[in-house]
Amino acid sequence: MNKLPGIRPRENLARQLDKLARRGFPATSTALLLLLAAAPLGLPGQAELQASVALVCVFFWSLFRPASMPPPVVFLLGVLTDLLDFAPPGVGVLSLLVVHGFAMRWRRILVRQGFLLVWLAFVAVAAGAAALQWLLTSLLTFHLLPPGPGVFQAAIGAGLYPALATLLTRAHQTLAEPEQA
Repeated sequence: MNKLPGIRPRENLARQLDKLARRGFPATSTALLLLLAAAPLGLPGQAELQASVALVCVFFWSLFRPASMPPPVVFLLGVLTDLLDFAPPGVGVLSLLVVHGFAMRWRRILVRQGFLLVWLAFVAVAAGAAALQWLLTSLLTFHLLPPGPGVFQAAIGAGLYPALATLLTRAHQTLAEPEQA
């Protein structure tokens, strides 16, 4: 193994746990946000809110911390989304994996762009994911569903992204520079 010169702190249990916590934070925080969005809050459009939270988090962490959001983790988050949403099995999984794939494909370009362009890219991804979910749900239920809830979900995702991205950006910076927290 090629060692770089310099003094490195010893790898003890605390450092290993710190690395594990930093690496697991994106997936854990996404799962907790999904559970919070699934709580019986009595909000109108709460089902669309759950799907939008999942889309925002997977898109954001896939762009800015891809090592912490690998496809198996996205798959598990999709299963959690399907279970909490009572959606047909696989709809949330497939849509989150497609969002993850898009974010990974365009990552090199999007991470160098400003917030507005990243947000516009997310709006396009959210619209595509909502259309995919509508299509899959229509196919799996053998019934052509009205497109209104899908449009509403894309709109909620577009509106939710700036607020959630601000919080996730702060968390991302704290993970990268814990001394600055």
